[in-house]
Amino acid sequence: MRGYFRRLVASCIDRAGIGAGLRWKLSAAIALVGALVAIALSLVVHNAARVSMLDNARDLADERIMIAQRNYELSGRLNFPGTKIDDPELPEELREKAEAGRRATYVADRPGGAPDIWAAVPLKNGHVMSLHSGFTDRSSNILKDLDRALVIGSIAVVLGGSALGVLIGGHLSRRLRKAATAANRVASGETDVRVREAIGGVVRDETDDLASAVDAMADALRQRLEAERRVTADIAHELRTPVTGLLTAAELLPPGRPTELVLDRAKAMRTLVEDVLEVARLDGASERAELQDILLGEFVARRVAAKDPDVTVRVVHESEVTTDPRRLERVLFNLLANAARHGRPPVEVTVEGRVIRVRDHGPGFPADLLAEGPSRFRTGSKDRAGRGHGLGLTIAAGQARVLGARLTFRNVRPAGAPDEVPAEGAVAVLWLPEHAPTNTGSYPVLPQ
Repeated sequence: MRGYFRRLVASCIDRAGIGAGLRWKLSAAIALVGALVAIALSLVVHNAARVSMLDNARDLADERIMIAQRNYELSGRLNFPGTKIDDPELPEELREKAEAGRRATYVADRPGGAPDIWAAVPLKNGHVMSLHSGFTDRSSNILKDLDRALVIGSIAVVLGGSALGVLIGGHLSRRLRKAATAANRVASGETDVRVREAIGGVVRDETDDLASAVDAMADALRQRLEAERRVTADIAHELRTPVTGLLTAAELLPPGRPTELVLDRAKAMRTLVEDVLEVARLDGASERAELQDILLGEFVARRVAAKDPDVTVRVVHESEVTTDPRRLERVLFNLLANAARHGRPPVEVTVEGRVIRVRDHGPGFPADLLAEGPSRFRTGSKDRAGRGHGLGLTIAAGQARVLGARLTFRNVRPAGAPDEVPAEGAVAVLWLPEHAPTNTGSYPVLPQ
């Protein structure tokens, strides 16, 4: 029965199309339960009151028929109002009981009206005396007043239950929203956020258990990531010395094609080791920017010209920014290297205010990079496989975070073209912050 009731409540909520949140679902559930309980109690009270009144009316009719019987036997005349001898309208069931020698009462329901009260008693001469009366107006009024009070009480219960549901659901919904917000902050990399502290409150409920479980899971994941980062950093650090020795030894080899190949691979290995160490430092969230005031357009033009004169730089709007020039240069050079390695010329750099755009005219960024962002040791689509280690954009994104900047990626397609149309190039956009990232622990170093 309880299972059926739960299914009924859930079905009614679903049919009502309530999807506005936990608060309204809980309010609707409490209101529905309150309405069902109120209706059930109202029916029980109404029937109990009606049966009690009918029993009283039958007892009164029984007393009156007894008085009428004594008066008739003493005087031989019907001197009591409402009594008849052998009334043809007497209900057949009551007539049979009276003819069997029993005094009895009977209630006859009339459709849409008050019930009839009958009483019958056998006389000594073999006839049947009966008394016919209706349900009194006073009893009908009392029953109507009771029904009116039950209806008002039921409405009050439903409204009160709805209000209570809104309050309880709102409180629980607010706690869950706070927990979700804190969990999202943890997922975005804020390691000092605790979900349990974020939801607060004095009352302890299942939300606190959920928050504690999320905190425990975040701590375990954080420890595991930190352990993996330390292992990666240790391995890269231990490889640095032998790789440096290998590169030094290769430089001592006699000139020739084999020596060039060994030197090339040794330099590539050293670059990989340095990149892995840099990624490990960025993952440790211990990097701090050393800030200076620079003219962004002039800075980008000079650095790009020194790196690759074939790259076109266009300064739409000059802007003075406070940033770390070394890290900004690292981001810029990694984006240019990615465009040169995976794209096609011409490569264009545009500076507009605090925004730097690097565009190539190649096949575009792979779909997984656009959806999930850069990932180490993943180069993307097949046409990019085998070239690079996937660390360049990862380092660029990490250095951008240290600068308080935002790095986004998109592909260039004709206006209105679907995703199936091949891209006409890839664009990486670096959005420098309006204010210096002092909230990350950076400190300004003003130019001399």
